Amino acid sequence: MTLTRREIRRLLDEHGLEPSRARGQNFVVDPNTVRKIARLAGVGPGDRVLEIGAGLGSLTLALTETGAAVTAVEVDHGLVRVLRSVVEPVGVTVVEADAMRLDWDALLGRSGGPWSLVANLPYNVATPLVADLLDGVPAISRMTVMVQREVAERLAAGPGDDAYGAVSVKVAYWATAAVVARVPPTVFLPVPKVDSAVIRIERRPEPGVAADVDREWLFRLVAAGFGQRRKMLRRSLAGLVDAGGFAAAGVRGEARAEELGLQAWARLAECSRGEPRPR
Repeated sequence: MTLTRREIRRLLDEHGLEPSRARGQNFVVDPNTVRKIARLAGVGPGDRVLEIGAGLGSLTLALTETGAAVTAVEVDHGLVRVLRSVVEPVGVTVVEADAMRLDWDALLGRSGGPWSLVANLPYNVATPLVADLLDGVPAISRMTVMVQREVAERLAAGPGDDAYGAVSVKVAYWATAAVVARVPPTVFLPVPKVDSAVIRIERRPEPGVAADVDREWLFRLVAAGFGQRRKMLRRSLAGLVDAGGFAAAGVRGEARAEELGLQAWARLAECSRGEPRPR
């Protein structure tokens, strides 16, 4: 079973709780939606699933129906008390913690992967959290997360797409990504003013560039380019890539950041000459 709108409203009222705008809390109140997310995640018996922002347990219960072992993380102390009463009886491990500050090695184990992240992520932390997990938590091999539609499109975007940006390059470096479902506001309590979408991110066995590309330097170039995305790269990357570097990389200095895919950014990183000068 999972939770309906009436049951969620009852739980909130009984415990004197209201969704927190500051924490970006919008609870899914449609059983069909959470079960669809669980199906899209492709998890089942023997799989280990991490849920972040479990709230009152709607998605958590749908995930337990698949037979997966679920660890649910929730930062809101008031919600945690209710969450435990809802999901611990069906075998879920509940962790009260801030996902932006968690010791992931301690929680997930240093050598026990892989894990799947399946979550309805709060809108205000979705982008930095996904980026941090890709950078620092290789035990998470797959993410199936519901986020604001614009965020999902940005994470999955490619060169030339309106939503393409620095975080799109970050995702492409580590993973493949695709928007797999759209979700209307009406399935949430409270009803948000934006549409949502589910994105699936599959970690690559190895980063999507040559092993000798300096990752920190690559993403410094990406950040500089997209930081002034209206400018030509020879201007936004001035002091970082010289004319010879552009020529060696096969990238036009007149191009703009959104025109370059991951491999072009990697070539720029490889062909940058000398020590970068402070900007």
